[in-house]
Amino acid sequence: MIIDFHTHIFSPGLKGHREEYLARDTCFQLLYSSPNAKIATADELVTAMDQDGVDISVALNFGWQSHELCVETNNYILESIACYSKRITGFCAIQPMAGEKAIYEMERCARAGAKGVGELRPDAQGFNLADRAIMAPVVEAAKKLGLILLFHASEPVGHEYKGKGKVTPEQLYQFIAAFPGVSIVCAHWGGGLPFYALMPEVAQAFQDTSFDTAATPLLYNPQIYRSVLDIIGSEKILFGSDYPLLSAGRLISQIRSVELGAQDINAILGGNAQKLLKIR
Repeated sequence: MIIDFHTHIFSPGLKGHREEYLARDTCFQLLYSSPNAKIATADELVTAMDQDGVDISVALNFGWQSHELCVETNNYILESIACYSKRITGFCAIQPMAGEKAIYEMERCARAGAKGVGELRPDAQGFNLADRAIMAPVVEAAKKLGLILLFHASEPVGHEYKGKGKVTPEQLYQFIAAFPGVSIVCAHWGGGLPFYALMPEVAQAFQDTSFDTAATPLLYNPQIYRSVLDIIGSEKILFGSDYPLLSAGRLISQIRSVELGAQDINAILGGNAQKLLKIR
């Protein structure tokens, strides 16, 4: 089974009225103001999955700045997982600073079948991962509801690009260490966080943390698969494409081109996600 753990979908209404949403959210404007920035619907995602041999995709929402936009766009995620229950798993968006409203939205989405929250973007959404007053209720709700928290992550070095952000390994590690026992996925290899697992205390903190491969061809040499595997093991790596930015097929080909064992490849491409999502 091949599971793409990092894709994005938006409703046909949003896609057809992009300008309206550009005016409502500055982060969305940053990433999608160019007409060349791809926006995909659930139907388009499933078509692409069929072309690339993907069995299931995790459809992430976006790090919206307002609670209202989170709720509005979550509705489409929930509609999509109801329509494609065997092909799409949904993650909902929340604005943690909305307090009780954010917790209620997590509960609403979990009742409708969502498996996680993300893609959370603390810097773009204006909340601080180190603020326990804001983050502790989110973590407790995630534990209670069995939801995974997926965070956008940024490399503290390297080239600049739209949406890179400032959620660096240091911030992510402090959060992970402060809140054990909740399932966390750090997108984009955690901005390089796995490399620090050469330190025993960091490796110990990763008990409930995984890292996805989203956008790897734009960020790293293919050697990263072997390097991270040697440090934290293949069981912590989740195949993610960042569709429609990149196709799943491109990432699958890259993973298969690296000198990894068949067992490791199968784990990365779907086995690990299957366990995390509790898919039989």
